[in-house]
Amino acid sequence: MNDPDDLAPRLRERLEQLPSEALPISYHQAAEALGLSPPRTIQRVAQALEALMREDVAAGRPMIATLVVSRRGDLPRQGFFDLAVALGRFPADPAAHEAAYRQELERVMALRE
Repeated sequence: MNDPDDLAPRLRERLEQLPSEALPISYHQAAEALGLSPPRTIQRVAQALEALMREDVAAGRPMIATLVVSRRGDLPRQGFFDLAVALGRFPADPAAHEAAYRQELERVMALRE
């Protein structure tokens, strides 16, 4: 079983290689891109995304994890927002999370141009 420390750099590479028009992708698509098989595929993707979030915030970069969203909407799962708040990147107020996410996504996409 792959550990998130191994998956995180692979996931970053896959996300960077995807054409902008294909983004964002779902957690399921990320799992497929990494070649993951059950059990716990989505959980492993989420753990890799959390590792990427920590790396990006520590380096002062926009969080590439914004490029992965839930299939049931166009936002990441709650764990993304919880960690973004804990890392000091997003405000604590849940009412501000969607706007903060949209701004962060714009920052990530701007780096791709």
